[in-house]
Amino acid sequence: MTLSSIPLATSDLQIAEGGRRNSTMICAPVLADSVDQMLVQMRKAKELGADLVEVRIDHLKNFSPQHDLEILVKQCPLPTLFTYRPTWEGGQYDGDEAARQAAQRRAMELGADYIDIELKVADEFFKSLHGNKPEKTKIVVSSHNYENTPSAEEIGNLAARIQATGADIVKIATTAKDITDSSRMFQLLAHAQVPTIGIVMGERGLISRILSAKFGGFLTFGSLEAGVVSAPGQPSVKDLLDLYNFRQIGPDTKVHGVIGNPIGHSKSPHLYNAAFRSAGFNGIYLPLLVDSVANFLNTYSSPDFVGYSYTIPHKEAGLKCCDEVDPIAKAIGAISCMIRKPSDGKLIGYNVDYLGAIGAIEEALGGPVGGNGSVSPLAGKLFVVIGAGGAGKALAYGGKEKGARVVVTNRTYEKAKELASKVGGEAIPLDQLDDFHPEGGMILANTTSVGMKPKTDATPISKKALAHYSLVFDAIYTPKWTRLLQEAQESGAKVVFGTEMFINQAFVQFERFTGQPAPKQLIRDTLAKNT
Repeated sequence: MTLSSIPLATSDLQIAEGGRRNSTMICAPVLADSVDQMLVQMRKAKELGADLVEVRIDHLKNFSPQHDLEILVKQCPLPTLFTYRPTWEGGQYDGDEAARQAAQRRAMELGADYIDIELKVADEFFKSLHGNKPEKTKIVVSSHNYENTPSAEEIGNLAARIQATGADIVKIATTAKDITDSSRMFQLLAHAQVPTIGIVMGERGLISRILSAKFGGFLTFGSLEAGVVSAPGQPSVKDLLDLYNFRQIGPDTKVHGVIGNPIGHSKSPHLYNAAFRSAGFNGIYLPLLVDSVANFLNTYSSPDFVGYSYTIPHKEAGLKCCDEVDPIAKAIGAISCMIRKPSDGKLIGYNVDYLGAIGAIEEALGGPVGGNGSVSPLAGKLFVVIGAGGAGKALAYGGKEKGARVVVTNRTYEKAKELASKVGGEAIPLDQLDDFHPEGGMILANTTSVGMKPKTDATPISKKALAHYSLVFDAIYTPKWTRLLQEAQESGAKVVFGTEMFINQAFVQFERFTGQPAPKQLIRDTLAKNT
């Protein structure tokens, strides 16, 4: 099932005041174990900008329905959704079922705006109302699947079953095994006849929580604090509003993102979303945890999914999925940027990594000599590249372009030899790197993930060997100061941060994504704030 032809019901969206492009609400779960703490959290939810709170009464210790519900309904500064989730549906409550449903009925009587009832007991609950449902309260009937995400047909049938109970609002939460699972939820939202909450849980389902605003979801959930979540993969209210510009996502918002695995460390969403906002560009940029590039691109083939950055380990796989490849990317054998042509939907691959990295290294060496058509300070230098993946290929190719003598080393020696032959260079086994110093003043570029968070005590080369290098570059930017760079500086070498490569190529990619000049200072400031 692909997202190539989902009609977006633009006319069905009631755009609220204040320039919002969607009507999807942000709901903050309150998970405290006392009523007083819940009231504190409710006030915090309002301060953060949530639209309503989910009151998870199954988290309360010593819960007294008669006394506590009145306080929680009457004193909450935001609309309320009461959920009393039993253990059999992933919640905390394991007591008497009749008492649980009685508490939900009491919440309705007291004026709760919404209550959540599980599909398994929905018919029983509606019967217990004897037709006396308070007009103010809307009933959400929910289904949670903690194993997987069923087929589009099964999700559609489930939604119909929920609707048939008499639900005012349908809620379906499934679990992502793959990022493509969210497409089936988007399909449900885009075609829904009644207000629908569709969430795909887990890190691979993050896009379902953010793009629910694009596809017309009734609400999405945002935690009060990063990491303190009511379900896996939940972003914070702050990230939804400040990082993802949630209120500005509309049916016609263009989707961009960084494709990688792992991807949680990426700073790219901070940079591009801030830059898009400052330029008034109607786009969003997401972290995309992708297992198969081909599956991802085949699934999200709609014209609104328009541009991607590529990172470890998908730069070569991305190239294979392109309809057209820029000659430089072809020579490197990897892409770092992909654009969908609006005219015919074709995917075009580019490599801008080498521009970012080589430019930063040249700058640190004093810049090219003699203006345009000038000689690079890399010319004639021995340029040692660790790694033969996408970034390694980009650096080796860039070094060759600038007249450097390239040496490639890699954990798999065969790959090092293959890359070295392409750039007219030399290859050495990685275990010989420490003893390789035919001359002083060499340049070193690490393009592997050795030293990246969380394994920050790792380094690809001994400190003793760094004495033979005049400059060391590390493509890693989390952390900014890797062990390699710290030891290089202590050994007297100039250091170039991965952030510089990252920032230079971000300027280029922003211009490719938007057709506008990059707000360079804003991008620099945003990266500094987030590293």
